[in-house]
Amino acid sequence: MQYSLLLPVLSLLIGADAAETVLGAYIFHRHGDRTPKSLPPANLTTLGYDEVYTSGQYYRSRYLTGSSKIRGINKDIVKLSQLSVTSPVDNVLQSSAVGFLQGLYPPVGETMSTQSLANGSDVQAPMNGYQLIPVNIVSSGTGSEDNGWLQDASGCQNAKLSSNAYFSSAEYNNLLSSTKDLYKSLVPVVNGTFDASDVTFKNAYVVYDLINVAEIHNSSIPSSSVLTPSTLSQIRTLADAHEFGLAYNASDDMRAMPGMQLAGEILKYMNSTITSGTAGSSANKFGIQFGAYASFLSFFGLAGLPKANVDFTGVPDYASSMVFELFTTKDVPTGTFPTTSDLQVRFLFHNGTASNSSEPTAYPLFGGSETAIPWTTFSNSLSKFAVKTTEDWCTKCGNTTGTCAAYAPANNNPSAPNGNGNRNAGGSHMSAAVGGVIGAFVTLAVVLGGLAAFMLLAGFRLVSKQTLAGGRKTPGSEVVEAKA
Repeated sequence: MQYSLLLPVLSLLIGADAAETVLGAYIFHRHGDRTPKSLPPANLTTLGYDEVYTSGQYYRSRYLTGSSKIRGINKDIVKLSQLSVTSPVDNVLQSSAVGFLQGLYPPVGETMSTQSLANGSDVQAPMNGYQLIPVNIVSSGTGSEDNGWLQDASGCQNAKLSSNAYFSSAEYNNLLSSTKDLYKSLVPVVNGTFDASDVTFKNAYVVYDLINVAEIHNSSIPSSSVLTPSTLSQIRTLADAHEFGLAYNASDDMRAMPGMQLAGEILKYMNSTITSGTAGSSANKFGIQFGAYASFLSFFGLAGLPKANVDFTGVPDYASSMVFELFTTKDVPTGTFPTTSDLQVRFLFHNGTASNSSEPTAYPLFGGSETAIPWTTFSNSLSKFAVKTTEDWCTKCGNTTGTCAAYAPANNNPSAPNGNGNRNAGGSHMSAAVGGVIGAFVTLAVVLGGLAAFMLLAGFRLVSKQTLAGGRKTPGSEVVEAKA
């Protein structure tokens, strides 16, 4: 994804408006450089570690120590109530979050990390005052970087069905057919990992991903003469088209579920920033979430960002970040918080590692032209597609098992009070499930009654196997315990 600044007039000089007061921020961040998806488990590389650490340092200079400092946030020693850091369960993403935090809140040194105890002794924190910051878990995106297909990590049935529809689209089939020769030429480069039959547009991203990692890290690549600048550009463009087609569709937004979930998480956190500020609390100022490129792509589509820049249809580079700033241009006396009518939101994006020499750029959201929009406009626009609750997610996804069982439609949930779907609200009728149990017992009673009558008339009696065996247990008389 190469973000040419097609809208230079929209570029924002970071912290240029001295009248602004930043009240909170939410960052969604991609992981750093990693090993290829096609050779799991993927791991964060040393280069990737450096990328996210550098990004953490930049956002420290922006929001903790610079002119755009978030009002009231602790600069040096982290106050955990002010900060929320989340990631899916994933080696690459969780490690990236930790590396970023080391740049955001670095070790505080011997003086600030020493604690005096009641007995008069002093204890110094390990590693020169290294700060321990928990990375909390979000439900979406688990194992993202070990999955070759972005929807494998979503868990959403209807999102998978929607994405699968891309494989029957005219766009997909045209590219599958027109690129056969290109991908055939790549077989000697990747045949140590992929079968020749798998090197097609169907696997555009994982093929590109393997080659891209090799280009970064390998001193030699098989048949490298094939990988001309033109070819590398083509396979990158094709990978972008493939993944955007799977992540977003204007006429079927179900495949953008990762973006819907992200929108819900952004709204929830930024609302908590406003609520806590209004209540006079200093909590919930800075939210940071690490996630996979699928969430970027689907959010880009949902938020109308391709209208601002066509490059928003491409996979963002490693360590990319998008930021939502909550700010006001009104005077904010100490101890007060602006009314919602005085709050604004700005969206910024940086492709690749942000730094003081390469800062994020502001872009307009939702097809508009302004880079700063009122909070109410932002909140209402995001709410149109945001998934805010587990019940909403389960309903949209059509999932009915596990956590979603509690929200399954009544006719799909036999254990629900209205499970048969035929309950008469005006009367006291038993359900089919209860009626079935009673009916079974009635039938059993009739059978046992008939058997007893037959035995009485015929002179039969019940004798245990132990008695027949002369008091010894026979194998058939033993009870077998089934263990779950």
